[in-house]
Amino acid sequence: MPNDHILTNQHISPELNARAKAMRSNMTPAESKLWYHLRRNNLANFHFRRQQIIGSYIVDFYCHSANLVVEVDGSGHLDQEMSDQKRDEFLSGLGLRVFRFYNSDVLENIDTVLEVILEHCQLTKESN
Repeated sequence: MPNDHILTNQHISPELNARAKAMRSNMTPAESKLWYHLRRNNLANFHFRRQQIIGSYIVDFYCHSANLVVEVDGSGHLDQEMSDQKRDEFLSGLGLRVFRFYNSDVLENIDTVLEVILEHCQLTKESN
């Protein structure tokens, strides 16, 4: 069941809000490619947001109805395993499922990435 209060009543600093806005304007090639397929409810009519603020984090993509966060990680994430784990634990604590894909997965195997995301969205919808 979706958590209706994840995004409402958040106290977002102007700095974090500006950072999210800047990230939307400067997406990586992999993020842009995935966003092309997720935007405008293109994936089986599931609504995704990009660079969504949740708590003190900015997640790459968020689908409220599926309780899903999708992260697209570049090579820089290899050095920040601990902070990614802390972030994933926070998001999981909110009832969200976090899927992480490498840039290369998105750029080279977009159909497989979309299948994994869609499968989770459909399973979540069926269970609600």
